[in-house]
Amino acid sequence: MIESVLIATDGSEAAAAAENYGVALASRLGVRLSCLSVVEERVTRGLRAEGLAVDPPPVGAIDTFLEARAEAAIRRLVERARGRGIDASAETARGVADDIIVDRGKHHDLIVLGRDGEHARARTVLIGSTVDGVLRKTAKPAVVVPSGAGLSGPVLLAFDGSPGSKLAARIAVDLAGRLAEAIHVFVDSKDKGRSAARFDEVRRLLGTPTVPVREAASTLGRPDAKIVDAAREANAGMVVMGAYGRSRIHEYFLGSNSAAVVRTSPVAVLLAR
Repeated sequence: MIESVLIATDGSEAAAAAENYGVALASRLGVRLSCLSVVEERVTRGLRAEGLAVDPPPVGAIDTFLEARAEAAIRRLVERARGRGIDASAETARGVADDIIVDRGKHHDLIVLGRDGEHARARTVLIGSTVDGVLRKTAKPAVVVPSGAGLSGPVLLAFDGSPGSKLAARIAVDLAGRLAEAIHVFVDSKDKGRSAARFDEVRRLLGTPTVPVREAASTLGRPDAKIVDAAREANAGMVVMGAYGRSRIHEYFLGSNSAAVVRTSPVAVLLAR
């Protein structure tokens, strides 16, 4: 299902985790890899003050710095890819970063992003504005990688019976088989009868996988916290879940559980679409 991967980097320390993770994933899957860095034009646009009689700083020098940083970031990423024997394509683009990433992502099966972005230390939330924009706009599956996350370990499938989680099940079994990692299925439900029905459903979706499958369920507590706990307990290398939950009509672009897991998980999270 996944034959091409796009890694987007801003060159920040936090982006290095996504670079390492994405390169390792592309290498283990044996897929085509593209590397992208964007010169964010909103930075220099925000420094102009037309009509206010305020002299702006030397925008040209700032723009030159941003371009040089983007080019350095893409060189670092390409070197990492070549170190794993991958001949990756590379592009430095100009524009609004999330829009450019979404556009380039249309030609790939998976987008890989660093969760925390270049302003992680100054922020009080756990997701960068560019990542948030990409996740809201893209129609492609995306992996969001927190700092320090590694690829090694089981694939945790969070299944709630929604259309998104059914797609996640197909992606999880494909990835786990190609990565030679076990699948841990986590089902959250308010009653045991519904849990049993969902396990029956996910078993049908998984078919006869070539890797071990383990199952766990819970009926108490917040679903997002339980998914994160289950990923920790399994020493998972990836959480795979639907981008939208069962009550999508009440949510804004991303499912509330999906957004909460992305914000708090110490493990990379793949949102299936």
